[in-house]
Amino acid sequence: MRRAVVQNLRTFRRPVARKVLKHRNTLFPVSLNNNVFQRRALTTKSVQSNSSMRFRRVSLAVGATAAAAGAFYAYRAGYGDSATAAASRSYATTPSYTPPTSAANAGPASEEINEAVRKALVIEQGALYTAAIPENLPLAKNEDDNGRKVLEMMTPDQVTQKIRTNEESYLVGRGRGVVRYDVVQIPSNNPIEDDHAEKIIDIPESVSPSPGGSDWMFWGVFDGHSGWTTSAKLRQALISFVARELNSTYTSALSNPRLKTPSPDTIDAAIKKAFMSLDHEITHESVEKVRASKSRSLAAELLQPALSGSCALLSFYDSKSKDFRVACTGDSRAVLGRRGDSGMWTATPLSVDQTGDSPEEVARLRAEHPNEPYVVANGRILGGLQPTRAFGDAVYKWTRETQDIIKKNFWGRAPSKYLKTPPYVTAEPVVTTTKIQPDKGDFVVLATDGLWEMLTNEEVVGLVGMWLDEQASSSSSPASKQSWLKSWFTSSPKVLPVESSSSSSTSTDQTDAEGQRAPIRQQQWGVSSTQSERFVVQDKNAASHLVRNALGGKDQDMISALLTLPSPYSRRYRDDLTVEVIFFGESGPEKSGSVEVNREASAGVAVDGLRPKL
Repeated sequence: MRRAVVQNLRTFRRPVARKVLKHRNTLFPVSLNNNVFQRRALTTKSVQSNSSMRFRRVSLAVGATAAAAGAFYAYRAGYGDSATAAASRSYATTPSYTPPTSAANAGPASEEINEAVRKALVIEQGALYTAAIPENLPLAKNEDDNGRKVLEMMTPDQVTQKIRTNEESYLVGRGRGVVRYDVVQIPSNNPIEDDHAEKIIDIPESVSPSPGGSDWMFWGVFDGHSGWTTSAKLRQALISFVARELNSTYTSALSNPRLKTPSPDTIDAAIKKAFMSLDHEITHESVEKVRASKSRSLAAELLQPALSGSCALLSFYDSKSKDFRVACTGDSRAVLGRRGDSGMWTATPLSVDQTGDSPEEVARLRAEHPNEPYVVANGRILGGLQPTRAFGDAVYKWTRETQDIIKKNFWGRAPSKYLKTPPYVTAEPVVTTTKIQPDKGDFVVLATDGLWEMLTNEEVVGLVGMWLDEQASSSSSPASKQSWLKSWFTSSPKVLPVESSSSSSTSTDQTDAEGQRAPIRQQQWGVSSTQSERFVVQDKNAASHLVRNALGGKDQDMISALLTLPSPYSRRYRDDLTVEVIFFGESGPEKSGSVEVNREASAGVAVDGLRPKL
């Protein structure tokens, strides 16, 4: 989750060929010394000055600076200055060169040269640069002489492998409205701070009033911050807490002859109660247990989920009523995709981002904490935490006295100087309800904010629509024979098959009219919101498809650079990504009553270890 304020940012743009040629004498030095990368970097900035003026707060700059890198690698492999000069001159006029075998026989640059097939990523404070590595030359070391980190960029095959490492897909043969769901995770933090959970519960007639019972289906994504322990706790416990409260609520309603089924408000209240009960256990009961035991080892185990934090987005689908509830605590997001009569998809947000940038959340906090001017400062709680609702984050919920005791007897940091009337952060979710229409082939995308920083709601829905059309039209795909998939197929569009929303933010505003934050990474990288041609379809897993296009789509340099970056460098440019796509339909896989692993869209190395979530 993005928690740090992004400052001193530059545009993610490569110089166009015309500008590179204009400055090639300074871009490609003919002699090698310790300042070669420094001069190259400065020149790249000057070439990009015109575009950078539009995005002063942009942090990713990738420059095509192959000759400098070629000189660096040639030098490190044992070639002399004359060889370096020849290499640099060759690359100034053509996109590749063949390095000479020694300095002695280095001659004039040859017009017949081989293509440099490998690339390096140079990491500098506040900027990135790509460069070509001459063929057959090794990467001599991971840092240049100025301390800049140098990494060999992933190949397209390696990019695909990384995207698909954690992908899962399941075919739901229950015959109750859900036909499939896909999941993928891409870490940026090490270890990843996101988590997720899915569960399908077969509800008997004794609890459900419908003949033959019904299914309760849960999907959740948990966006951790300041560590992974809170999101892991949610994966283990949140669905169980909610299911237990719902069971009690439905059972009580059945015992009342006038009700038979609980009211919508009662169901919402049960979900909220479960959220708050689990957060109380994490945040307050842990302190009581630690103070009673006075054990530092127990404190380390119990207090970690309280001191770190996590947003939670949990969906609950009742197959009998076809009600789809979304309980949102934090800034993860759920969006519904539905095909209209025109054949285009529409994107409907099912949650609202709860951050210090939300006018509603700011108004709520100021009303709850009057006369505290720093309750929200710079879009953050007490100037620190961005989400206004979250599990854990005890330093915004404990009293000053409790924090002092924890710090004195165990560990912890000093309370904020602005702390006066906690709690400031709550785990109470905002619950919305939507009637699903399986006959229209509805789908829902749940994702942590790492996805929504990169794509708009409409782009996400349009990308899933594009993926559906491509899968249905592919004769080589076994999935194309499935009636539920064919029922969505119309014709492959040249642009995203989604209706634009007047409230969709295409400017640099923080939020749009519906309270959704704009995809800040598009601004950071200098990506136009109208460039729908940048997208590509090449994954069988719909969640992996979304992640690939969020990270760059057809722009192989961008996606390779973003995935090559190791932690902690990667956090400057992308967040952890957790994405789930749920497909609804009347027909679907054979009604076996079970949930089966979809092998063609699940990671090969993990398929044997996957188990149906039932």
